[in-house]
Amino acid sequence: MAKKLYKVTFLNHNKVYELYAGHVGASGLWGFTEVGELVFDLHDGLVVDPTEERLRDEFGDTRVLHLPMQSIIRVEEVERKGQSAIRDAATGEKVVTPFPLPAKPR
Repeated sequence: MAKKLYKVTFLNHNKVYELYAGHVGASGLWGFTEVGELVFDLHDGLVVDPTEERLRDEFGDTRVLHLPMQSIIRVEEVERKGQSAIRDAATGEKVVTPFPLPAKPR
């Protein structure tokens, strides 16, 4: 049987985070949801996705997140990992933007 994968969307400091995890369940702390086995893309060398790098820096050493139930927007069971994101809660625009590319010639 294939291991389950969850996309967890939650609110944190006026930003909407989208993370992927292998475990989601009720926490031993009352009013919290436990999110564990966080999944990040592993890249050697050049950073391909700055959002993924920022999330790995923030949550890379975390064994289990205990998120307040009120902060969770959605939990989805998914087939495969997509792109993690950090968005502004008010506008929905990505907070971490990719490295700028050269301007297009006119």
